[in-house]
Amino acid sequence: MKRAAVLLSFTLPFLLVCPSCGQEKRVPLNQGSLYDDLEFSMPVVAEPVISSYTVSITDFGAVPDGVTLNTEAFSKAIEDVSAKGGGKVVIPGGLWLTGPVILRSNINFHAEKGALVIFSTDKSLYQLIETSFEGLNTVRCLSPVYGKDLENISFTGEGIFDGSGDAWRPVRKEKVTESQWKNLVISGGVVSSNGKDWFPSQSYMEGLRISNMNVPGPFASIEEYEKIKDFLRPVMVSLVNCKKVLIDGPVFQNSPAWCLHPLMCEDVIIRNVTVRNPWYSQNGDGIDIESCRNVLLYDSNFDVGDDAICIKSGKDADGRKRGKPTENIVIRNCVVYHGHGGITIGSEMSGGVRNLSAKGCTFIGTDVGLRFKSNRGRGGVVENIWYSDIDMIDIPTQAISFNLYYGGLSASEMIENEITSGSTEGDMPPVTEETPLFRNINIKNVTCRGAMQALYLQGLPELNLQKLTLENINIKADNGLICSDADGLTVKGLKLRTNIDPVLRFLNCKNIRIEKLDIEGEGDALIEINGNKTGNISIASVSDKSKPGVRIGNEVDKNAVKIK
Repeated sequence: MKRAAVLLSFTLPFLLVCPSCGQEKRVPLNQGSLYDDLEFSMPVVAEPVISSYTVSITDFGAVPDGVTLNTEAFSKAIEDVSAKGGGKVVIPGGLWLTGPVILRSNINFHAEKGALVIFSTDKSLYQLIETSFEGLNTVRCLSPVYGKDLENISFTGEGIFDGSGDAWRPVRKEKVTESQWKNLVISGGVVSSNGKDWFPSQSYMEGLRISNMNVPGPFASIEEYEKIKDFLRPVMVSLVNCKKVLIDGPVFQNSPAWCLHPLMCEDVIIRNVTVRNPWYSQNGDGIDIESCRNVLLYDSNFDVGDDAICIKSGKDADGRKRGKPTENIVIRNCVVYHGHGGITIGSEMSGGVRNLSAKGCTFIGTDVGLRFKSNRGRGGVVENIWYSDIDMIDIPTQAISFNLYYGGLSASEMIENEITSGSTEGDMPPVTEETPLFRNINIKNVTCRGAMQALYLQGLPELNLQKLTLENINIKADNGLICSDADGLTVKGLKLRTNIDPVLRFLNCKNIRIEKLDIEGEGDALIEINGNKTGNISIASVSDKSKPGVRIGNEVDKNAVKIK
C-alpha cells in the first residue's frame, strides 16, 4: 500500500484577493463563500499540504479485534510516514484498540468509513505532562490524541474516534436513569457521602477536594500529581502550537474531558465533523478554540454535555501572561443539539477574543443559545463579534446571555440553586487589568421559539457592557429582556412574546436606544426602569398595539427616559 511521495493539497484552488494583505492567494473551492461579506479583514486560511505517500496501520501489525492493543502499530506507522517526509496513515474499517497516539508533522490521519478507534481505559498508558486546562498552566494526563509544535496535520475520513470517557468522568445521580446509576455503582468506583455523585476512584475524590474548578495544585513536582492521577482527565484531542491543521469528516465521541482542543494554533479548519458526548458528561465540551488565530469551523454537528462551540484564551494571570488572543474566527452552518451553550465565549478569555463571525447556526435544546461569560479577575477584552441568522428552539434558560458574574455552574444549575448574579448597588471595585471588558458585539436575525428568558444582558457596574447592537430579534419566551450595567445598547427591531411581565427590565443602564419595538404582555407596565445610574434611554414602539406602559423607579431621573 506504500506509494511514491507526491505533494498534494486536498481540494482544487481558485484565486481570491486576500482581504488582509490585498494579494491574490489560492483558496480551496469549498472555502470561497466563507469570506463573503466578512465583517473584518482576515487572511486566507492555509490548508495542509501533505505527501500522497500512504501506509496502513495493518502494515505494522495492527489487529482489528477490539482486544489487541495497537499502540505500537499506530506509532510505527506514524514513524514510517514521518521518515519519508510525510503522508497518509490509513485506519481501515474495523475495531481498533489503542493507547495514546502521538502525532508528527506532515501527517494525514485518515480513518476510513467503518473504522472505530477506541482508546484504552488503562490509565497507566497516559503519562502526566505539563499542559493547560481550564485556561491554567497545570499537569494533566496525556491526551488520547496529542500533537505539539507541529505543522501540516490532518484528520480525514468517515471513521469514529472514541475516547472511552466513561472510565474517566464522574457522574451525577440526577442526570442518569435509575438503572444507569445502579450499573455505575456495581462497576466499582466510589459514591459521595451524600449519595449524589459517583467517582471513578478514591483518588479522583481526593483530587476534586483539593482543586479549584478542576485544576489542583500547583504542586512542586510531577510525583505529587501522581497521587491524584485519576482526577487529571485529559482532553481527547490536544493540538498545541500547531500550524495548518485540518479536521474534515470524522466523528469524535465520548471524551474524558473536552473533546477537541486546538491551543495556540494558527490556520485551523474544522468541517464536516460530528462531536458527541453523553449529555451528563461533566466538562464534556465539544470544541474549545483557545488562543488561536485564523480558524474556520463549518458544516459540523455537536451534541455534548457542556458548552458545544467554545472560544477561550486562558484564565486570569496565566491567560494574561500568555497574552495570546483568539482572533479571526469564522463559524458557519453548525448545528448544536444538547449543550450548556450553543456558541460560548469565555469564561476563560483573559487573553482576549476579537474578530469572530458566526452565521447560519441552529441550536436545538441547548441550555443557552448565544452565551458570553466571565468574572472579575479574568481581565481580557472581547470585541468585534458578529452573530447573524441564528435559529433556536426549546432553550431551557436564556436564548442570549451575557453573565459577567459567572461562577462555574451551567445556567440551569444557577437557576436550580437560585444563585443570583449580585447587586449593582454598592459593589464598585476599581477597574484594573483583572476587569473583563465586552464591547462592539453585534447580533442580528435571531429567531427563538421557546426559552425561559429571551435576553439576559448583565455587565459589571465598574465596567459596563459597551456598544452592544441587536437587530431583528424575534423570541418567544417566558421572560423578556433583563439588562443591567450596559452602556450603549442599540436595538433595531425587537419582537418579544412573553408570559411574565414586565417584558423589558433595565437596571443602571445608559445610552440605550430601541427602535421598532414590538412587545406583548398582560400587565399594565410592560417596561420597568430602575437604578440611580440610569441615563439617556430612548424607546420607540411602532407595533400596532397601544403604547406600552412604563414603570420608572423613584431614583431615576425622569428626563433621562423617553418613550415614543
